[in-house]
Amino acid sequence: MYIVLSNSDPAPLYEQIKKQVVEQILEGVLPSGMMLPSIRALARELEISVITVKKAYEDLEADGYIATKQGVGSYVAEAGAEFVRETKLKTVQQSFEKGIAGCRELGMDEEEILRIFRLLMEMD
Repeated sequence: MYIVLSNSDPAPLYEQIKKQVVEQILEGVLPSGMMLPSIRALARELEISVITVKKAYEDLEADGYIATKQGVGSYVAEAGAEFVRETKLKTVQQSFEKGIAGCRELGMDEEEILRIFRLLMEMD
């Protein structure tokens, strides 16, 4: 896990941590089941308060990105991996919708659009 905090960023430090962890989960850099640094270790590494890291971890857990087991630590939740898939699927769907809208603007009917889609699938 790689976190960079910025004093010039108007967002609070815990929000910066949260945002970067979420981005790394969505990008697959932090896969489900991966252990995260302890709150104390991350606070020490970032040279910030334990309370700040604790707040970030609590928010991440409340949002379903990470899970914490007493005596074990925090790790990327399985639900976080499913959210990654859903987010990517949504992006793909939006791309398809834009493509279909562009085809419609060109006056193409459903069969023409499907023909293009099939050709593109064959190229893969």
